[in-house]
Amino acid sequence: MSSLSRRNVLTLGVALGLVGMAGAAPAGAAPTSGTSDSDPWWTWDDEVDRLLADLLDNGQVPVVNTAMRSWVNNNDPLPSGLPADLAAHLQKANRLPSWADRTKLRLAADFNRRKDTYLFLLYGLGSGIMSTVIPREAKSVYWSAGGADMKDRAAKTFTFGYDMSELTAFEPAGQFVVTANKTRLVHAAVRHLLPQSPQWQAVNDEQIPISNGDILVTFHSLGTFVHRKLREWRVPMSAADEEAFLHMWQVAIHLLGVRDEFIPKTWAAAYAQSAQVLTPILAPTREGRELAEDLLGLTAQIDLGVTRGFLNEFVRYVLSNAIGDWLGLRRDYTAAAFIRTGWPAYIAFREGLLPVMPVGFYLFDQFIRALAMLFLNKGTSPTATLITIPTANRP
Repeated sequence: MSSLSRRNVLTLGVALGLVGMAGAAPAGAAPTSGTSDSDPWWTWDDEVDRLLADLLDNGQVPVVNTAMRSWVNNNDPLPSGLPADLAAHLQKANRLPSWADRTKLRLAADFNRRKDTYLFLLYGLGSGIMSTVIPREAKSVYWSAGGADMKDRAAKTFTFGYDMSELTAFEPAGQFVVTANKTRLVHAAVRHLLPQSPQWQAVNDEQIPISNGDILVTFHSLGTFVHRKLREWRVPMSAADEEAFLHMWQVAIHLLGVRDEFIPKTWAAAYAQSAQVLTPILAPTREGRELAEDLLGLTAQIDLGVTRGFLNEFVRYVLSNAIGDWLGLRRDYTAAAFIRTGWPAYIAFREGLLPVMPVGFYLFDQFIRALAMLFLNKGTSPTATLITIPTANRP
């Protein structure tokens, strides 16, 4: 993938993965949810939620969005023109937690660079489509403002993963800390707006969306899922790589407002928490089926070099046939057999474990390139893609 930078390759993958979103553990963090005196499903982001409710009710969000356009890098000063309460919050929040380990964050960035091909596919065809069978997430995405235009939603949402995957993501010159704080504001706005939607109220089983528990579910559909698949695919990783990858995600979800006590301390704890909060809730919904078709339909815009049946079967391969059936993905048994044998050989060759280039190597390579270019050709440069606070629900 020499013609595409790591930054470009990860673009669509993390965009789709977040549609819907470290070795030294947070001080005092509990091993898994359920051991704390608090419940992540009844924990939101009280201070930020109050701030955004006031901004929305007072019509100040457009002014805030305009002011924040120039606030991009982690070391940028806060923009002028922000309401005093919001500026005071951001002054406190726009920094790494005291327990963040910069050495591990830098190793995580290097790991992202070295394993970009697998991460791209897993975030995109795995996490992204999985988000459509997480009922609460699918319904919240569908009935919020972004659900009406999934291409625009993906273009905005990918910025989170794009900035997190940069080599300088957590450095002063990087952008992820600012991006995470903007995303945290968006979440707070959605928590205020969605309960006002009668359509969302009619289909949902929670009073307020995007609790700490919901964010943890999204983390497990991204970080934990990807880590598990890399292991299943026998992609070589050092213990330090694995620890650093977890640490990156621990810092990320802390910056989104998840309380440290809920953040898993180890991969074993993350797997246990995922089995508790993610695996049992996966299910089809009308909203999720439409979102999945919208996301997969984006591929019709360019020539991927493969059929839609191949794309459907790759989703089934990465996730499961059960999820493929839920989403109504038509079968292509010839493509399924080719993927089952060809993809492991592709990985083995890329990792230097197979001396002879396998049949189908170029097909997989071109498929990945085409998916990356699909998002790159969306007509908007990454630096022009802005995370903005919504002011309404789905029209």
